[in-house]
Amino acid sequence: MDDIDFGCTSCGKCCHDLRLALTIAEAIAWLERGGQMELICEAIPWPVEPEPGNAQAEYKRARSSPAMSGSLPVRISIVLAAAFGGACPNLHADMRCGIYEQRPLVCRIYPAEINPFVELVPENKGCPSDAWQGEPLQRQGMIVDATTVELIGQSRRANQLEAPLRMQVCLDLGLNDAALANEGFVMVSPDSDALLTALRRLHVTMPEAQTAAAQWTFVSNRTGTLETLLSVGATGHLAEPTMAGNARYHGFFPPS
Repeated sequence: MDDIDFGCTSCGKCCHDLRLALTIAEAIAWLERGGQMELICEAIPWPVEPEPGNAQAEYKRARSSPAMSGSLPVRISIVLAAAFGGACPNLHADMRCGIYEQRPLVCRIYPAEINPFVELVPENKGCPSDAWQGEPLQRQGMIVDATTVELIGQSRRANQLEAPLRMQVCLDLGLNDAALANEGFVMVSPDSDALLTALRRLHVTMPEAQTAAAQWTFVSNRTGTLETLLSVGATGHLAEPTMAGNARYHGFFPPS
């Protein structure tokens, strides 16, 4: 793999039209500043536990919560995302960050990837060509910048430890629709005050039995997908052009 150097040029391209995955503490701070949030939900069919040594399955399991869809065991992956169109509400006209010292982990880590199964590819980033020089960032496929390595570790730990808490937020808000993993997302924009209240009253832990008993419904824009899910005991429905409330379905493939 290529060696990669990086030096931020403060172009601001990475601060526009985004959904930033936040920790719970970051989400509370974002809402308190008046920002908007989305809950992004996907469901992974999980009829049996994978064999030991399946690294990708272990990664997904650690960052999701058990639940049911009908009689089908599933795992629910939920992202607390700061959502904005155009410039980030904290971005100044000179392309400087107004909350630089308190900016989210995901911003501190960029342009490195948090998911260990996603390769860092400069061409996939919004940074200009002259940003890919400066201090060593990656060598032989491994991130070598010590600060970035530590921040990635913090982000991964928070994602894992907070998975049941994100589930609790959804249950508290009455949210239980999810897209099939790798096919799309159900994206919900809850009332900001209600979400902030739910985040503030989170328990430290939530019994796994409570989440495992929760019923979730698959949403898909593909008839074949829905028929397959229903055939194995899941509950689901086709995505509506306009879903109820503040929810919408974002599919990766055309409807069929």
